[in-house]
Amino acid sequence: MDGRTQTHFPLFPLSLVALPSELVPLHVFEERFRLMIEDCLTDDREFGILWLAEDELKTVGCACRVEEVLERQQDGSLNILARGTRALRLLERQDDMPYPAGVVEYIPDGEQAPDQAAALTARQVYAELVSEATDRSIDPVELAAMSAYEMAATVDFGADAKQELLELRSETARLRLLTLLLRAAMKRLELIERAHTQARSNGKVRFR
Repeated sequence: MDGRTQTHFPLFPLSLVALPSELVPLHVFEERFRLMIEDCLTDDREFGILWLAEDELKTVGCACRVEEVLERQQDGSLNILARGTRALRLLERQDDMPYPAGVVEYIPDGEQAPDQAAALTARQVYAELVSEATDRSIDPVELAAMSAYEMAATVDFGADAKQELLELRSETARLRLLTLLLRAAMKRLELIERAHTQARSNGKVRFR
């Protein structure tokens, strides 16, 4: 086993996709997963979120670390905030743990530096979407440092889109896909704003 491969890695199959840098709120109620989270807290370990999609467990997922325990309830369940750290691939299931676990490998990127034109385009479209949706302007220094994962983690994309981003091994490819997703989100936002305007005017266009 090399440094990228881990055995007996805790796994959390869920109906969602987590991305590196994304904050994910989780309600942990099953006993086996409560035990898993307690072990991760005790040993300061990561666990992996894998997308359970229509009874198919995806093998590419995201390693996560517990950022904060928000609440411990009387029935033993936990509300936690987890943060995605890096992409991983499940190589083999292991059944000798009291919770789901397996052999995983952390997946490195396949390039040293992304295409600058792709990065610039993605960040410009992202800044436009944030401005339209929140009336907030992103600091240029903050924006220039954001990766595709960091931008995507703040937008409510569907699980299919997030899984596709997670499985891409090139930051340039992720940036290009992200640009398409952001432009689609911009169009949906424009349609929603247009519908709200029409609703306020009873469907009539007002000139004054």
